[in-house]
Amino acid sequence: MEELGRRTFLTGCIKGLCACVAGSAVLRHSDSFAGTDTAIPLSVSPDKDQKSGKTLSRFTREAMEYVAKDNGLVQCTLCPKMCIVAPDMRGICGVRENIGGTYYTLVHSRVCAAHVDPIEKKPLFHFKPGSSAFSLATPGCNFTCTFCQNWQISQAKPEDIRSQYVSPADVVSAAKGERCQSIAYTYTEPTIFYEMMYETAKIGNEAGIDSVSISNGYIAQPALEKLLDHLKAIKIDLKAFTDSFYRTYCAGELKPVLDAIKTIRAREKWLEIVVLIIPTLNDNPKEIDEMARWIAGEIGPDVPIHFSRFHPQYKLKNLPVTPMSTLNRCVEICKEHGLRYIYVGNAPGHPNENTYCPSCSKPVISRYGYFIRSTDLKDGNCGACGHKIAGVF
Repeated sequence: MEELGRRTFLTGCIKGLCACVAGSAVLRHSDSFAGTDTAIPLSVSPDKDQKSGKTLSRFTREAMEYVAKDNGLVQCTLCPKMCIVAPDMRGICGVRENIGGTYYTLVHSRVCAAHVDPIEKKPLFHFKPGSSAFSLATPGCNFTCTFCQNWQISQAKPEDIRSQYVSPADVVSAAKGERCQSIAYTYTEPTIFYEMMYETAKIGNEAGIDSVSISNGYIAQPALEKLLDHLKAIKIDLKAFTDSFYRTYCAGELKPVLDAIKTIRAREKWLEIVVLIIPTLNDNPKEIDEMARWIAGEIGPDVPIHFSRFHPQYKLKNLPVTPMSTLNRCVEICKEHGLRYIYVGNAPGHPNENTYCPSCSKPVISRYGYFIRSTDLKDGNCGACGHKIAGVF
């Protein structure tokens, strides 16, 4: 996930959200913030679970992807973990609970971070470059990455994070008010707030606002297929290209992520891939070579790949910052496999922040960090030679 800066994190984000949605109904009530999961019945959610009689909070809705089993058990079918959950227990993600044999999400409209970002921050370099994205998150994740940039909210229980009730319609209204061309589900893992993302994307599409997901790609295929009906672009964090890395450092698996990438590409949604290069863990040139070969062969040379520089944080503070030589080697390996759009992130001023024409090698978009300095595009084509640049412009 892209780093959530100090101005964006928690209360700073909430203040930004308040400014963005000023005047909307949710902000005219003194109860628009919640420090804990208090029970406030709303017309959009039952005030009690019909089977258990348990009072539900305003953030609680029945989950979309699960199967009821015998003896009050439920099986979550949202992500490949496929948790089997007993009554009054939660799935591994910590944001879905079995209440009386019905599975509920606890984070619907439970926004803990929001900000207006440049789309390049996601990073999406080939999707409406230079535009703004209304970015939001709820607490939680289905991974436990030891190097997580936003662990304060991704690894927290939802009731422990100060959040604001913001409905899907309110999100769309805020995005329109800020003249954002897209809504980005980001900062934490959007799969765990699937229902809110799904509903917001549908409403956003009707209002002419695109939706993009910034995801780890760890989602079950049926759920992904439904979601793709309403998304325009997805950025996938490919953590590494070995299953052992996923199991050791993320509590996940590689294959479901690769399957998701292939599905997204097959559905012709705009796709970009980010790989955080961590010294000694996923920076072996042989692994990068296998990754580049797979990308070129399975999803094609026009899918942008971003190699992001690692900085020690969270539970992985014993390793150094990624050497620039390692990132440069990743770029060269990808070039050897014919990949056309290769970027280096978290290294402002690097020449591979720019987009180059695959035909004449002239820069068509020049960047510094998340910001565009100049462009030479004409209707999505290189201004110098007329070659078509892959993307949504």
